[in-house]
Amino acid sequence: MAARYMREEDSTSDVFGNIQRIFTQLPNKLEKDVKEHLKNVYGTLAMALGCAVFGVIFNAMMHFESLQFLFTLGIFGLMIAIVGTDASPQNEQKRLAYMFGLSFLVGIQTGPLIEMVGAEDPSIVFNAYLITMVVFGCFTLMALYAESTKYLYLGGFLSSALLAMLLTTLIAPYTPFVRSMIIWGGLAINCGFVVYDTQLIAEKCRRGDKDYIWHTVLLFVDFVNIFRYIMIILKDKSDKDTKRRR
Repeated sequence: MAARYMREEDSTSDVFGNIQRIFTQLPNKLEKDVKEHLKNVYGTLAMALGCAVFGVIFNAMMHFESLQFLFTLGIFGLMIAIVGTDASPQNEQKRLAYMFGLSFLVGIQTGPLIEMVGAEDPSIVFNAYLITMVVFGCFTLMALYAESTKYLYLGGFLSSALLAMLLTTLIAPYTPFVRSMIIWGGLAINCGFVVYDTQLIAEKCRRGDKDYIWHTVLLFVDFVNIFRYIMIILKDKSDKDTKRRR
């Protein structure tokens, strides 16, 4: 019994040791300018997610459900404004304002889904957020620890898969199987985009492109999409569990 306990304890120590090595060895793997750029990107991403939370709260107070199409147009317009504005120090504040405005509108747009999911069980929203952070973090570390261009080939494959999923949504009959395929396929595609975008951002930085604002937008979109899919999956699971209990 004591030997078994000692083996379990050693196994736990190995797990925590491996996790510690992951975070301690990562700075040695990345070049200094890449590390500084990623700090800017992830710091700005945290602020963008905060703006999205304010958007969710604002939607809960004002109830903008009927204006979702206008918010979608606003999001695309702000994306075009960010891309169309030169990434220079003179335009930095303007482009940051565009990005935070985009984040706020995404929060408003996501608000109705959060309200619907959280109406019966608010813990689903919280759990979805925690799971999203873990998933996003794991795929980010996967991209950063791999060879610098190992996953860049995924770009074309993921874009094609996204187009195929869109066509399936428009053409295929809406059955439970198709719905499940779209949700799980969408989650897998966006997890792939986290890996691809992370490596793309690091590689662009190495080549002199340090547009941290647009790079933040890429990861922000990935994070929000993963969060939405996970929230829907948890809601479906909760509904099935409720039906079984009845």
